[in-house]
Amino acid sequence: MVSFYIPSFLYLPYGKIFLYKRFFKCPGCLPEMSLVLRNLQRAIPLRRVPLRQRMEAVRSILGVQKFDLGIICVDNKSIQHINRIYREKNIPTDVLSFPFHENLKAGEIPQPDFPDDYNLGDIFLGVEYIFQQCKENEDYYDILTMYQKEKQVLEELGRRTGAKLHPLSRDLF
Repeated sequence: MVSFYIPSFLYLPYGKIFLYKRFFKCPGCLPEMSLVLRNLQRAIPLRRVPLRQRMEAVRSILGVQKFDLGIICVDNKSIQHINRIYREKNIPTDVLSFPFHENLKAGEIPQPDFPDDYNLGDIFLGVEYIFQQCKENEDYYDILTMYQKEKQVLEELGRRTGAKLHPLSRDLF
């Protein structure tokens, strides 16, 4: 079988570029795709392995494991900079998402025509901001579990898709 090399780039708005590679055994074959996880902040200690495992589980539950996804963890200064550029709001925030496919309705999964289009986009997590929010609410036992945030997101997904989803961390509390 002939292997095709297809580079994929993750451009960060403030100049950093990360390159990761995929190899396809054949043009029609689509393996499970990449989850690129970058921790570009040092303000809050972050355990990437549990975060990666939970994100892989969420991708599997949602049926989007054949799509690339970038998750970038940043500090307040970086997320504020991105928020100012793209949303014209000069304040830090918790999450900014940049979907690869435009004009999708909520809960709709893209139907790409080409292998390079199997990409969901990038999610920037303002880890420092999220930690500060949890600390203010006295809910900072484990920044990765964020049980209430998980529950809210899954309830919203359930309303949109009709699925009954439970947080992966429900047995931890």
